[in-house]
Amino acid sequence: MRFAVKNGPRTIGMVGEKIFLILLFAAAGTLLIVVFSPWDPILKGKFDYLGRLTVIVFFAFLSLITRKSEVLEKYQEVVYGLLVLAVVVTLDWVFSLHVIKQLGMRADTPPKIALVKLNEFVVVAAIIIAFTLSSGRRLGEVYLHKGRLKLGLIIGMACFVVFVIGGIPMSTAWFQGRDLSLAKVIPWIPWVFIFVFANSILEELMFRGLFLRKLEPLLGKLLANLTIALVFTLIHYGVSYTADQFSFLLILFPLALVLGWLAENKAYPALEFNG
Repeated sequence: MRFAVKNGPRTIGMVGEKIFLILLFAAAGTLLIVVFSPWDPILKGKFDYLGRLTVIVFFAFLSLITRKSEVLEKYQEVVYGLLVLAVVVTLDWVFSLHVIKQLGMRADTPPKIALVKLNEFVVVAAIIIAFTLSSGRRLGEVYLHKGRLKLGLIIGMACFVVFVIGGIPMSTAWFQGRDLSLAKVIPWIPWVFIFVFANSILEELMFRGLFLRKLEPLLGKLLANLTIALVFTLIHYGVSYTADQFSFLLILFPLALVLGWLAENKAYPALEFNG
């Protein structure tokens, strides 16, 4: 009993610190993904670009402070991840989407949608890989390492088959699909595969890749996964491609938790890099 009383304030302090970190990460992640979204930013024109530049400078300055301070040093990895995310959402907006719009290309057919997403994936992956390697970190820290290939392929192919089979009813129920038939959908499968491949790795890199291993030492595996899954789910609130927000988010949250567990257990298909 004495031991519990003696360490009570310390325990309370640690809980408070974890709550503060969760709220800070949720606020910063929401700011970057929602306000400065690479897909539909809230600010427009020069205010958008000025805001993006401001947050990049802010997180760069904060990253420098945490690297120099013994007290704040333990937060360095998380802050650095937020800096990379700020750069990612900005360059993703400029080179993946804005330039394409300026060139007059419209993502209005399955092939064009898939190619636009593939281009976005290349931009995002290149930025994260470049920042990771240039900072002296290994690519394994963002889950670009050899995984459990057999398990990953089994899970991936099973999920793909399920979504192909259930694609029409799911599209009708959640994504405003109209007049869909198997004959119409089958020719889209190669483009759907490209889109799913590019979008899934893109989102994994931006969320679990950048932050899961950075938050784990501070929050523990379970709480880190839960925090990222919650933020990942909430930033999908208000998306225009689903007609049923509530059920969509109810499905997305446990799915995000499963993806985090797979990342922690190296259950992704192998992506081999020397880093």
